[in-house]
Amino acid sequence: MSYLTDKLRAPYREAQGEVTVPGQMFDEIVAANPARRTLLKNSFGLSILSVFGATSLAACGSDGDSTPAPGGGGGGTDPVGPDYSVKFERLADKITADTVTVPKDYEVQVLYSAGDKCEAGSAGYAGTPQSWPDTETQAGGQHDGMHYYALDGVDPNQGGLLVLNHESTDNATLNLTVDGTKTRLSNVGVSVVEIARGDDGSWSVKANSRYNKRYTGNTVYNVGGPAAPAVNSTRKVVGTLNNCASGPTPWGTYLTCEETTDNYLDPTQDEKGYGWVVEIDPYAPASTAVKRTAMGRFDHENTAYMTNEANRVAFYMGDDGTPGCIYKFIPSQAYDPKNRAANLNLLDEGTLYAARFNDDGTGNWVELTHGKNNLTLNAIDPGNYTQTAPDKAPAPVIVNFASQADVLINTKSAARVAGATLMDRPEWITVGVDKTVYCTLTNNGSRKRTSAANPRISNSHGHIVRWKERGDSPLATTFEWELLLLAGQDPADGAAANVTGNIQGDEFSSPDGIRVDPQGRLWVQTDSGTGSNITNIFGNNSMYYIDQETGESRRFLVGPKGCEITGIAYTPDLATFFINIQHPNGVWNTKRAGGGDARSATIVVSRKDGKPVGA
Repeated sequence: MSYLTDKLRAPYREAQGEVTVPGQMFDEIVAANPARRTLLKNSFGLSILSVFGATSLAACGSDGDSTPAPGGGGGGTDPVGPDYSVKFERLADKITADTVTVPKDYEVQVLYSAGDKCEAGSAGYAGTPQSWPDTETQAGGQHDGMHYYALDGVDPNQGGLLVLNHESTDNATLNLTVDGTKTRLSNVGVSVVEIARGDDGSWSVKANSRYNKRYTGNTVYNVGGPAAPAVNSTRKVVGTLNNCASGPTPWGTYLTCEETTDNYLDPTQDEKGYGWVVEIDPYAPASTAVKRTAMGRFDHENTAYMTNEANRVAFYMGDDGTPGCIYKFIPSQAYDPKNRAANLNLLDEGTLYAARFNDDGTGNWVELTHGKNNLTLNAIDPGNYTQTAPDKAPAPVIVNFASQADVLINTKSAARVAGATLMDRPEWITVGVDKTVYCTLTNNGSRKRTSAANPRISNSHGHIVRWKERGDSPLATTFEWELLLLAGQDPADGAAANVTGNIQGDEFSSPDGIRVDPQGRLWVQTDSGTGSNITNIFGNNSMYYIDQETGESRRFLVGPKGCEITGIAYTPDLATFFINIQHPNGVWNTKRAGGGDARSATIVVSRKDGKPVGA
């Protein structure tokens, strides 16, 4: 999530106030070493299927079927293919240039910017601010999570579908004096674009592709699942908003995640219509996207899935609240890899869980089902108690859960009532082929009560947690966890303990985007503040390779001034990476002479010699 989104949502949150009552998740805080290590295996990444969807790659099977390079986490060599060893020359510290900086031997291309043409007939932004309806069919603003999908009959290393989120507006490209609300709403949502690599090696959007489509804050969406009638009697909602990160499904659809539980751009809309996971079929542009209420309503960040041999699947999700919980949704039925159509409503029935991280390194998934775990009438919501001092005792708040719809619409409250752990803003989650699950906890500067999983008060720089499900099963209700690393300043700086990290290598703040690629290499992107108090220590927001064994980080890419680095997608050969540059505020990637409209964009990063990224 962009820290700018917090500013957009602030007026609503201030009006609502916070529910804060006493009570700890744990009886005592165990005096544990935050850097302890348990016997978790090295993560070997997502399978080709999880990366590119099932439609064109059904033969690849489910998670765990792709074979990683030996020593993938530390940079081994595949004896029958390219060398995926991580050998790039790390970038220097504290880079603040107004450009995208990459290692030598690499190159960067801007592929798809805010305002670019998307659907056939789009005028596209040419330097003059535009208003609705022109903005409805072109690229939205603040590019965020994305995924790359293969197409039948197309070499996926040469072309495919890129689906990406637009978290918020790129206002400099918009004329808000005409139909201002509709114009803003048209600048958020999702883009689906077909892209192709030319003979010269450059990538571009295929104009007039039948797949090119925009889903916006003005689009009508269907609503499915147990809470659908309570959300809207018509089972329809106008608009998707604050589309932060995302994730694929094993059957090749795209899950865009709404990171807001109200429509702050159009407050006339019922807030119950927002805060959901929305399923889009990128291969069927005529289809209607569906908000899946069974997966819960909260400030969604992304989704990541794990499967087993029986094709049962679990989807992991973080609530990017301050603080928020980590969730898992298990559909009631297995998915059918041979019948894609049979899976298209699979996410409407299932069980939602929230994670409890015990101080001894164990954890369990708490079921969020009406009638269980205190989810009844007259339930007591402890509120965001981690943000209050231990000696404070605000009055308790009574919440009535009369049905499963109540649980799903008020998922944040339900998780607290059921006893889940309030984490430091859970951002992206990624699942490796070896079933290790990683989650970035970007920061929580106002935390006042700690736990082993959230060991720092006033946690300004965040950390990364990982866990293994019992038996490596997506259906497990227990797990074992550890901290991979604490982000923050080098201990040599002599800074306070709460801002000092334990990173081995290049230091950073506020981990956000995270993904393990098919060769087992862990990539992390940052979303820290962009003021001089941050950039003087860490430089601009960046992207890092992280060694899963040692926690050592290596700086791979640095963004231009004012931006967040987000979105990770790639071609199957890993020779092309797609990365998003969100809300730059200098002159990088402007359309007008002299700047003034620095635009969010998707960039292409590759080696000049065509070897895999990271080499």
